[in-house]
Amino acid sequence: MRPIQVTQILDQEYNSITDGHHTPVMLWGAPGIGKSQIIFQVAESHNVPLIDIRLSQMEPSDLRGIPFKNGKLVDWSIPSLLPDEKRHGKKGILFLDEITSAPPTVSAAAYQLILDRRLGDYVVPDGWVIFAAGNRQGDRGVTYSMPAPLANRFSHFELDVNLDDWVAWAYKNNIDERIIGFLRYRPEHLFEFDAAHNPIAFPSPRTWEFTHRALQKFESDLSIFRQAASGCVGEVAGVEVATFIEHLSDLPDLDAIVKGEQVSIPKEIDLQYAICAALVGRAISVKGSDSSDKVWGNILNFARDFPQKELGVMLVSDMQRAIGSEIFSVPEFANWASKIADTIFD
Repeated sequence: MRPIQVTQILDQEYNSITDGHHTPVMLWGAPGIGKSQIIFQVAESHNVPLIDIRLSQMEPSDLRGIPFKNGKLVDWSIPSLLPDEKRHGKKGILFLDEITSAPPTVSAAAYQLILDRRLGDYVVPDGWVIFAAGNRQGDRGVTYSMPAPLANRFSHFELDVNLDDWVAWAYKNNIDERIIGFLRYRPEHLFEFDAAHNPIAFPSPRTWEFTHRALQKFESDLSIFRQAASGCVGEVAGVEVATFIEHLSDLPDLDAIVKGEQVSIPKEIDLQYAICAALVGRAISVKGSDSSDKVWGNILNFARDFPQKELGVMLVSDMQRAIGSEIFSVPEFANWASKIADTIFD
């Protein structure tokens, strides 16, 4: 399932708590593809707290609490990490991360919490939803088979990697346009994980974010960046992205394109992908300014006449996802759409 679809499901699950229709959700997926990131983004979008409990690092008593004598009876103290309406608020997300890495004794302690929303005398506040995430057994992580009683307490969704969704996220989170352009050019490198070989560094949405950080640190010495990138995404992808970025010195004048001037387009396909990624970044940078319509119009005209028509469509699609419906009101958009339609149906 695409990340955007999973996000929509989690959004609806969060909203459904008000009407009493919430079902705990278990999100499955390979390491590094953004399971935890999506859940954190849902909490951020609703402006509610998120309590992240790593079950793999816990003992059963960490959830159940510690017994203490109360007269002739034994009571259980309630762990402070569990959601409390007075301390944490009336609404929020209880996130049980790494649940498939938790020992069976710990996951058994979570049964009642997940289905009945209580542990002994403790009750999960009414406005809190329960989400969980974990790796699959074939991913060579520290995982246990999920017991049937626990699995039956969730609705289950498996997260896949999708380049368009990642690109939309990357622009929103200011990932370097050169990294985006490279992955548009070499989409197979977005996620490469072979559990049979148990790699140390491999390409994933998470490690491409690390590569973005490496580029900000080592941009002045691309030979060092090459080594840093290889340490993030593996040697093959690391060398390729470094070579791609070194090659960008041959890019045409992007400022001239934004001003509406005629610019010679390089024949190299990798540079064409880089131009498209950079222009989306320019389009985002002027959103809300007085010059936005003019800049967007010039970029749309450039996309209309782009030698590789499919790259022109990709450029405008990425702009629309990043900017929103405002782009539809720019007069040049209709011209671009008409030209593309004429090309498609010729």
